[in-house]
Amino acid sequence: MLTSNPFAALSASVSPAVMQAYVVVMIVFVVGGTLFDIWHKGSATYFFAAWRKSKNQGARRVGGGQIAGIAIQTALSEGLTSAEFGPGRRRVAHLLTMYGFLAYVIATFVMVFWYPTPATQTPAILPLLWVVGALLVCAGGYWFWFFIRVDVAAEGHTPLRLVRADLFILSLLASTTLGLIWAGLQAAESSWMIVFLGLYVAATTVLFGSVPWSKFSHMFFKPAAAFEKRVSEATGSRSNLPAPADKPETFGSARERPSHY
Repeated sequence: MLTSNPFAALSASVSPAVMQAYVVVMIVFVVGGTLFDIWHKGSATYFFAAWRKSKNQGARRVGGGQIAGIAIQTALSEGLTSAEFGPGRRRVAHLLTMYGFLAYVIATFVMVFWYPTPATQTPAILPLLWVVGALLVCAGGYWFWFFIRVDVAAEGHTPLRLVRADLFILSLLASTTLGLIWAGLQAAESSWMIVFLGLYVAATTVLFGSVPWSKFSHMFFKPAAAFEKRVSEATGSRSNLPAPADKPETFGSARERPSHY
């Protein structure tokens, strides 16, 4: 399972063209869903309005070179290391899930399009990357779900309580968990493989097809919001927020475990 391409083995019963078409449809779902979300919520309008307001009300002018530097700093900080979470468990869980998801998706794409059949030998690193990526998603996602969620850790609700905002994390965990089970059953040549393949496809379709109704697109919005915040601080407008207080806020911060219920 760790060195075997599950999609190449699947090609004995499912055409590689069908698998590739499915991946393309999922990509279209993500792009189309994100664009619809931007249009429906007016995110782009709000972002550019805030950008113009920050520029007009700022006490300082920011040049193109400084803007580029801010963009790089945002990508390295909020984008690659999730610095906005501060130190603590939430940041670690987020990083595990984020990098696991990237490894899982990239390995899937490469194996489906470049090594779709046993006739083309798959480099051993790709199945390993796929499995490790899925395991990282499960580690970070289940840790978040059962121990870190605000409504569970701070408000005392049961982890089994579901709301619409949970659609993204639950479908992500379902996709990776069922994918691992399917790959394991396929490697063991179990007859249950077909059942879990269907469940895996269903969960993955929900994950990528529910972008307008889940938090999937926030992975694109958060860097943009972080970038706009840094620009507003550079111009001195601070998005019309007051200056920081002498004593930093500690209520509910990463320095203090939430227990306010």
